[in-house]
Amino acid sequence: MAIKKRTNPFIVIILSLLSLACILPFWLVLMVSLSNENEVTLHGYSFWPKHIDWVAYQYLMHDSGNIIRAYGVTILVTIIGVAVSLFITSAMAYTLSRSDFPYRNALGFYVFFTMLFSGGLLPWYLVYTRFLHVQDTLLALIVPGLIGGFNVFIMRTFFTNSIPPSLIDSAQIDGASEYRTYFSIILPLSLPVLATIGLFTIVSYWNDWFTSLVFINKEKLYSLQYLLNKTLMNASFLQSIANKAYSSTANVSQPLESIRMAMAMVAIGPLVLVFPFLQKYFIKGLTVGAVKG
Repeated sequence: MAIKKRTNPFIVIILSLLSLACILPFWLVLMVSLSNENEVTLHGYSFWPKHIDWVAYQYLMHDSGNIIRAYGVTILVTIIGVAVSLFITSAMAYTLSRSDFPYRNALGFYVFFTMLFSGGLLPWYLVYTRFLHVQDTLLALIVPGLIGGFNVFIMRTFFTNSIPPSLIDSAQIDGASEYRTYFSIILPLSLPVLATIGLFTIVSYWNDWFTSLVFINKEKLYSLQYLLNKTLMNASFLQSIANKAYSSTANVSQPLESIRMAMAMVAIGPLVLVFPFLQKYFIKGLTVGAVKG
């Protein structure tokens, strides 16, 4: 007779509280974005506004054409960037995981060195503008985030601990080339770590606004985060001008706090939709290969 394991109610309570702690911030941001600016100023943030106010979203909808275009740019950059980044990162990590690679230590030290030191902002800018000539192109939004030393070492650890060397030897005995082994055996077995690094890379590309600030002058190539940040800056500027112009007669206010929260809701939507599909692999990728043995 099978014995059913009883669930510990204490664990259920703890996990429920942790889940609630993760959900409440999103709910608060949504409620503030639907709140009247005067109520936010007088009473602070609230989990339920006294009156629903769509002014912040209406303000953003005035620029809906640019926001939709920026969404398209960010989605395109994220898809291409993540695909190319995963290929480059996994290829380098697989190379570093091979004990028969003669320059393994030298290459590993080079990757590790980039995690400790960088050339600085000015050399970084000159490389992309004077040498690669990617300014005012989509490549300027893709190339800077293609590879990171931390992601390479996470993948290398996974390959070292989770891919048996005997499997690679068997493939080579059967006549498989290095490329065939990599694409037909290594990558299919590496879905957990690919999903984990892929999620990290998606978040990095999606939240990136700095590269648009540095390299992009054409408005049609603005990323979503940079456009929303610029919209907020414009609203703040208009607020300061209005206060100076009408300081003696009226108190003119822009829904700055509501706009800030509305922009967060607009920008975070796709990430919330993507995460559930990667959650299973994400959790496994964080645990598999973390401990050897």
